[in-house]
Amino acid sequence: MTRPRFHLAFPVHDLAQARSFYGGLLGCAEGRSSPDWVDFDFFGHQIVAHLSPEEAGHRRTSAVDGEDVPVRHFGVILELDAWKALADRLTAAGVKFIIAPQIRFQGQPGEQATLFFLDPSGNALEFKAFADDAMVFAR
Repeated sequence: MTRPRFHLAFPVHDLAQARSFYGGLLGCAEGRSSPDWVDFDFFGHQIVAHLSPEEAGHRRTSAVDGEDVPVRHFGVILELDAWKALADRLTAAGVKFIIAPQIRFQGQPGEQATLFFLDPSGNALEFKAFADDAMVFAR
């Protein structure tokens, strides 16, 4: 069965910066656009950066396994090797992590590799991976 694709629209300060970040750094192909928004292929899903500077950026955090996780964030679950490659690429590019690449919930159900960083508009992204895909929804 094919999995459905998600669609997410989010605010940004500057579309040129969004294009550079999502298209350049993350390698997301650009789709349709207008002077006020741009679509990206975000690992097979559709995200849309809308020009809305007053709404951009994260504001609150929540404690998760000893870390202050941005409440509003998005991302994808990658295969572990792809996650490691992305973590290395982001590190080499000098990306400042909110939460550095690490293993969360070690030895517990839901153990996962995770990392958090901000886009140029202050939107928080999380990329994670599971050594065992059965752990994605483990309790």
